[in-house]
Amino acid sequence: MRFRLPTAGLAGRQGLTRVWLRQPYFYGTMICMKKTFNVDDELFNQAKTACGAATDTETVRLGLQALVRHAAYQNLRALIGSEPHAQDVPRRRERPRTKHRAA
Repeated sequence: MRFRLPTAGLAGRQGLTRVWLRQPYFYGTMICMKKTFNVDDELFNQAKTACGAATDTETVRLGLQALVRHAAYQNLRALIGSEPHAQDVPRRRERPRTKHRAA
């Protein structure tokens, strides 16, 4: 079942609040995708064991997240030395104070 938010005639948050009160369990549109993959069983079982996933879906999700993180890391790594005249950025956080012993 899909719910759509009416956009015409809504003035600010009050209009949206009225919509939420009429549909209290509306959180958004859920989209599920089903895909078929041909994966070697032994490789998949090794991946599932390595990441500690309980389900096949979790194994695929964790693997895709790791792949995206690795690609982002490689992109950042490729930038090393690309700005030879770059200066250090001043830090916003204060340095942690040393703990004093109670006398």
